[in-house]
Amino acid sequence: MNARRFILARLRDLQGRLAMRRVLRHASDYPADIARAEWEQSLHAPTAFYLRAFCYFHRHLPEAVRQHRRYFASKRRGFGEDAFHTMWFLLFREFKPATFLEIGVYRGQVISLAALLARHLNFTCEVHGLSPFTSAGDEVSRYRAGLDYLADTLRNFDHFHLPRPRLLKAFSTDPVARDYVRSKTWDAIYIDGSHDYPVVKQDWDLCAQSLRPGGIIVLDDAALFTTYQPPVFASKGHPGPSRLAEEIDPQAFREILQVGHNRVFQKL
Repeated sequence: MNARRFILARLRDLQGRLAMRRVLRHASDYPADIARAEWEQSLHAPTAFYLRAFCYFHRHLPEAVRQHRRYFASKRRGFGEDAFHTMWFLLFREFKPATFLEIGVYRGQVISLAALLARHLNFTCEVHGLSPFTSAGDEVSRYRAGLDYLADTLRNFDHFHLPRPRLLKAFSTDPVARDYVRSKTWDAIYIDGSHDYPVVKQDWDLCAQSLRPGGIIVLDDAALFTTYQPPVFASKGHPGPSRLAEEIDPQAFREILQVGHNRVFQKL
């Protein structure tokens, strides 16, 4: 990174921290919980709901869940945003999925959070991850080279004393990966793999077929065409997933929650 990029990155980080402080000044304005009946607000006023989810993370989430986020945010172990931990907490509290699959694991932030939430909420969840576990990127993403992503993911599970997940090292478009997804009827799936539209569409079509009725799919980076206006410390997503989200059949899936660029669809 050259000096100019370094300075710009530091300035963006400072702007983000200042914006977070401003938002948290209003944290006491919100109720202490986010009830299931209030999720509908996220679809009509996604920006306001995102800020509420962000404040909920800092004021009301269990400390173990906040520690998990801090661990992955440090040393760039994971991407995402604080409010997404709120989203996963709400989803796991509501649905208590017995089977969970993530496509695009990176270093294990979300699948380890799934295991952590199942433990915290006292239910059994079989956690699966499908990923190349390499630095392979896409049209909008580049990842660190020289890291054993599979070993790193397992180390991160061990750090939290979590049962190890079931992992498949493959691209989601590989035949072995497609067979793996078809091998179960899933309760909850997180699509966070390639952001290239053709791959996102293949991932969605495959997962939609393998999801049980009433199950949920969380689509990452999918809010470009919504009314959501992110604060400076957040992102609206990418073209591929956002385009796919607009094409989802409302007769087959109903959107039930949006937290930032993460959108949650329930199979009818």
